[in-house]
Amino acid sequence: MDAAWVLVGTIDDIPRQGSRRVHNGAMRIAVFRTADDRIFALEDKCPHKNGPLSAGIVHDGCVTCPLHNWVISLETGEAQGADEGRTSTFPVRIEGRNVYLDLMPTHAAR
Repeated sequence: MDAAWVLVGTIDDIPRQGSRRVHNGAMRIAVFRTADDRIFALEDKCPHKNGPLSAGIVHDGCVTCPLHNWVISLETGEAQGADEGRTSTFPVRIEGRNVYLDLMPTHAAR
């Protein structure tokens, strides 16, 4: 299936080491920007108790959920350390300063 790229804003709309939330129907997607300007997109739902990852702390290629401090990889959506689970990830494409998402998840939650 072909990618369904959707413009969701610019890099400048996302704070460094922070996120911006976008909606795809009822689904919330958190678009993260690392300190070195890499962009990642995850479903805005921690695999533990569905906490809002968009409100978490971005560090070292991960985000820490604000509810129970689960650490989630921005690249894979996988819980780190002894925790188990995954949130859906979405492909990101950058053109100039524009950020596009493919709304079909690469890795589904489990």
